[in-house]
Amino acid sequence: MCGILGVVGQAPVNQLLYDGLQLLQHRGQDAAGIVTANGKSFHMHKGSGMVRDVFRTRNMRSLLGNAGIAHVRYPTAGSASNLAEAQPFYVNSPFGIVLAHNGNLTNTDELKADMYRYDLRHINTNSDSEVLLNVFAHELAQRVEGYELSVEAVFEAVEAVHRRVRGAYAVVAMIAGYGLVAFRDPNGIRPLVIGTNDTNGKTEYMFASESVALDCSGFKVLRDVEPGECVFVSFAGDFHAQPSKGPTRHAPCLFEFVYFARPDSVIDGASVYQARTVMGETLADKIRRVLPEMDIDVVMPIPDTSRPSALQLANHLGLPYREGFIKNRYIGRTFIMPGQAVRKKSVRQKLNPVACEFKDRNVLLVDDSIVRGTTSKEIVQMARDAGAKKVYFASAAPAVRFPNVYGIDMPTRAELLATGRTEDEIAREIGADAVIYQDLDALMDAVHSVNRELRDFETSCFNGEYITGDITEAYLDAIESARRDGKGQKEEVEGAQPVDLNLNVAEQNLI
Repeated sequence: MCGILGVVGQAPVNQLLYDGLQLLQHRGQDAAGIVTANGKSFHMHKGSGMVRDVFRTRNMRSLLGNAGIAHVRYPTAGSASNLAEAQPFYVNSPFGIVLAHNGNLTNTDELKADMYRYDLRHINTNSDSEVLLNVFAHELAQRVEGYELSVEAVFEAVEAVHRRVRGAYAVVAMIAGYGLVAFRDPNGIRPLVIGTNDTNGKTEYMFASESVALDCSGFKVLRDVEPGECVFVSFAGDFHAQPSKGPTRHAPCLFEFVYFARPDSVIDGASVYQARTVMGETLADKIRRVLPEMDIDVVMPIPDTSRPSALQLANHLGLPYREGFIKNRYIGRTFIMPGQAVRKKSVRQKLNPVACEFKDRNVLLVDDSIVRGTTSKEIVQMARDAGAKKVYFASAAPAVRFPNVYGIDMPTRAELLATGRTEDEIAREIGADAVIYQDLDALMDAVHSVNRELRDFETSCFNGEYITGDITEAYLDAIESARRDGKGQKEEVEGAQPVDLNLNVAEQNLI
């Protein structure tokens, strides 16, 4: 999961991009990068870590220009430890292009082979985003006549990308000397929102993974980029958009509303906060059915994502709502010092129970989802240690039984708690008296109730139905095997340094 930004402004945009990245920090903490455009030159700085750690004053001063793109990364393809895979990516031809991508391609290996054999392009990393950049660059080069770029050539290149590329992708890119391109896969799996701001009679444009980055930057939400649509904004501020000429399907990822997106965001026209409150109501209805005796004394959220659902659930059931766990917001890196034993990282570093809220009570804990179950198991034990008589555990999402291949870093099927287990077996595994999952239909209805135009969703992690139609058992086996072989790849590399590049592309020729 990643966060992307793109801005065409009327004044320097470096601070705007930095602030926007901080608002999207929840979407990725492994790496951050910004590229600005000044004339026909790009200025880039990117590095491993949080936004606040990657950028210093000297870096910001070097990011010149009134347009730019930015990215925060949580890797689902490639390696977190490889700084070369931090985004945005750059290719020098045609014209010079930089690109930032949120999502995950499902035919990366096929595309890489085609790039080498037919397009004569070299891919230097294991990142699918670099592959996507090179596909776009190649298709654009094929449609340029002479040394000038037309808007029609950009639109045709993106249409060709849609024909070649499978998977999930929301993209912002800049073409040196011309403008900013934004597009979204034909299924609309990953979000991308457009905002505007009027400055001195001229319109500035911002593209972001979530509307919160627009709101807090002074931009007004214009609309979402439609599935398969391509938008081009010239550096002079001219706005052009073209819907996809091929088949499209508006099926946003349901997990965005459950967990990833900030509650104050609106994506695909649906308020994330409102959707989560309705999830609480539908989950309360199910609890009434499966726990008719209602021997629950208090409802508690697992901070922070589940709060709207838990509060609405408590109201719907007429039960007290309490904050039983306090979250430490200042957890950073942990170190193994000489003479110190290697200790298993514990949830107790992040959460601490308020004992008086648990003592001699039957508690209902509400979380956004249950994935591996290791965290849930430890939380249940913390509740019991604090004096709870009974511990029920409710999930605002259905059981996660399948890997997500569209940009969410989920474990293998063998690591997923719900795979091959009933709800009673899951309850025993985590030590709860009962586990209650949201029904998938109820979850979809919850989001649909907030935006009636949303009727279709990407739900593969819950039901194993992959909407791109190209995911087979062999494909899942292969990615799970690669994941097992690559265990530990997210360990931080000692001595990894940020990258600063000033890329003058004014004299680059076409391939």
